[in-house]
Amino acid sequence: MSAVDSHRAPTNSSESSTRPNGSKLSFLPLVIATFFMVSGGTYGTEDIVHGAGYGGAILVLLLTPLLWSLPTALMIGELASAIPAEGGFYVWVRQAMGRFWGFQEAWLSLVASIFDMAIYPTLFVAYLVRLFPWFDVGHRGLLVGTAVVVACALLNLAGIQVVAMASVWLFALLSAPFVAITALAFVKPGGLASAAARPTMSHVDIVGALLVAMWNYMGWDNASTIAGEVSRPQRTYPRAMLAAVALVAFGYVVPVAAMSLTKLSPTAWETGSWADIAGMLGGPALRIALVAGGMMSAFGMFNALVLSYSRLPYAMALDGMLPPVFAKLTRRTRVPWLSVVVLATAWALCLGLGFERLVTLDILIYGTSLLLEFVALAVLRFTRPELPRAFRVPGGKMGAVLVGVCPMLLLGFSVYGSQSERILGMNGLLFGAILIVAGFAVYGVSSFVTKTN
Repeated sequence: MSAVDSHRAPTNSSESSTRPNGSKLSFLPLVIATFFMVSGGTYGTEDIVHGAGYGGAILVLLLTPLLWSLPTALMIGELASAIPAEGGFYVWVRQAMGRFWGFQEAWLSLVASIFDMAIYPTLFVAYLVRLFPWFDVGHRGLLVGTAVVVACALLNLAGIQVVAMASVWLFALLSAPFVAITALAFVKPGGLASAAARPTMSHVDIVGALLVAMWNYMGWDNASTIAGEVSRPQRTYPRAMLAAVALVAFGYVVPVAAMSLTKLSPTAWETGSWADIAGMLGGPALRIALVAGGMMSAFGMFNALVLSYSRLPYAMALDGMLPPVFAKLTRRTRVPWLSVVVLATAWALCLGLGFERLVTLDILIYGTSLLLEFVALAVLRFTRPELPRAFRVPGGKMGAVLVGVCPMLLLGFSVYGSQSERILGMNGLLFGAILIVAGFAVYGVSSFVTKTN
């Protein structure tokens, strides 16, 4: 018996949202999967404290989700409840503005993934080396990174429920060290004042702190691509998005607020400081637990994002934008196996390129795709008012238009503030613009090949 079968392209989004014989995600697993697609835990907040101080960091970490994440979550809640289709944001943009813009939405996400997904196996190795320096010799780290990619691909091929359960366990394990750090900070007020003069390599200022916070709160729309595999998506998505925003914000704010009690100077913070703080507060055992949590965070984020990105080629194949073979599903778990394999291979090949976190590139490409989603929200409110919506962005048609204003203003500010980055010898903003425009040419080639075949 064949391991896979083909899935005929549906004629509308309601057909594409169904997955016969496939298990469905419920509310809590969707919240945790979204948590990993966006955050992966408290790791990565250190430079916000360095750049803004404790009070400023808490303010930034509270305001950013209100001005940046909440509008996005409201937009996703409405569109996912109105069009609960596999492929999520790609389908929304295509239905609102046509095939060309739908293709651009998918192009932007997949191109961004090439630069983004190679980071997480590299982070996994970086934390592993802290515990076992042996892996830093020769090509051992690259082999471990490749093993992470393969393991996550296999988990995804095993089905969405396996990915969800892995995410729940990883969430519990990586959160435990931060619960301990928070508790110890309350029982040891002023306990780290002597570490105030510790030098760091961080040069992040208040603008940089905002950019880091925005990056830590990016990616909510990634959860939309699996809408066809979510139980009662019209009801589940709005609640899950709001709960995930609260969960991520809570996980960022509470440990930082607790650390302010220890009197550790903000200038002592830099990327990776949580491991040192854990050692100072709880000794070597807590430090090891936190480093291990960093490995789980990197693994969990990669694993959840494989789930998200792999549904894009599947949905595009259903629409005839990619070869039909990408729409083939495994017979038992109903997973788009070729999408998982091809994307995992591409990400594994990028591991050796040593991409650094490119804030300009990330924010520009992600911001352009997010802009298309907010436009789709407004367009569908005006052109398809009869579309059943279990959840609506408040404020009527103008509310659907205005909800995207704050996120777009923040995006413009962040791109302007980080334009000094250079990629391949050119300005990061220019490099990102070239990648965006390249999607127009790729669409032309894709349409020509499709017509010829």
